[in-house]
Amino acid sequence: MAGCLAEVGYEIVSNASDADLLIFNTCGVKGPTENRVVSALKRVPAGKKVIAAGCLPLIDFQRLSKEVCLDGVVGPAPAYSIVDVVQRVLEGQKVIALEGTLDAKPDLTSPRTRRNALISIVPVSYGCQGSCAYCCVVFARGRLRSCGIEEVVERVKIDAADGVQEFWLTSQDTGSYGRDIGTNLAQLLNAICRVKGNFMFRVGMMTPNTIKDSINELVQAFKDKHIFRFVHVPVQSGNDQVLRRMNRKYLVKEFKEIVQVFRASLPDTTISTDVICGFPGETEEAFGETMALIREVKPDVLNVSKFYARPRTAAEKMTADAVPLAEIRRRSAAAMRLGLSLSYERNRRWIRWKGEVLIDEIGKLPDSWVGRNFAYKPVVVRRKAVLLGRTLQVRITKAFPTFLEGEEVE
Repeated sequence: MAGCLAEVGYEIVSNASDADLLIFNTCGVKGPTENRVVSALKRVPAGKKVIAAGCLPLIDFQRLSKEVCLDGVVGPAPAYSIVDVVQRVLEGQKVIALEGTLDAKPDLTSPRTRRNALISIVPVSYGCQGSCAYCCVVFARGRLRSCGIEEVVERVKIDAADGVQEFWLTSQDTGSYGRDIGTNLAQLLNAICRVKGNFMFRVGMMTPNTIKDSINELVQAFKDKHIFRFVHVPVQSGNDQVLRRMNRKYLVKEFKEIVQVFRASLPDTTISTDVICGFPGETEEAFGETMALIREVKPDVLNVSKFYARPRTAAEKMTADAVPLAEIRRRSAAAMRLGLSLSYERNRRWIRWKGEVLIDEIGKLPDSWVGRNFAYKPVVVRRKAVLLGRTLQVRITKAFPTFLEGEEVE
């Protein structure tokens, strides 16, 4: 949106106080997220025009209309249509531009304004093929619409020529890429890895059932030197009955098989997974199975979510089997403690490792920089010189649950 607006002459400012119009790109995947978005919209200073974009207008338009004063509303990834909406709002119109959102597939060649000049975020598809009982995002993103391989390759070439060194391939479910156009994620990865240049690709989340039938082809693609060995496969529960209630289309054993195949072929792969605590009907025994699965798999990264019923979802109607909020909090805290413990255990294996790290981020502490190694492990390096964009030879000296610390070596 910023790129499209800048191209036609609008000035993008860094402070809200300097703006005539504010665009909030919203998310509504979880209840607390929605609450934070609504709270932020309520704090907009008087006299500012406000547009709400993104998923929330399609997930809970009723609440936005009731609680927030908006001048315009537009769905996710509007691309050039945001220009028309902004112009009409600045002319004094009230604009609701949600029609056709679930069928749209923005052009990947649209102009961009990147927050980090080294990183390009490339949405390879929109929507998904799933119907998870807890998910409201399908109401905002719709069914799967994949970009063609040629479209993605062209975007990579454009951004690589502009100095990008790290690409994030994203989607609601990257694993389902291409199923609507007769291809798959492995074939996409093979194509983009043939683009000449010095850059790396991070592959986004892949649901187990969307990659199990092409797992060998996918693992082979991940062996390319341009692909970060980072695999995000969400399991959500270690109990098959809970997975069925969630309407997830795989079994726990299939998730484990995917992890085993990646680790057997690419032993240093960073495994990231997700669990939801307190889904309706999750017994103490079922939660115990989730904890046992985490201990067995030992993921490098564990993302823990508390269950929140979202509007219009099947799970919203499962009130008879609801888990008390206090118990949900207890379970999620236990899962997070276990996840951090295992992350620390996995990260300690990297102490004394030596290799290349691409510095792609300014650190939070003075004179600190954050880079990524081939397994997408965050590595903090301390030095007064400007290191952003440089590839360093680093030796890992310390390990923490969420990052590594290293020193530059010759």
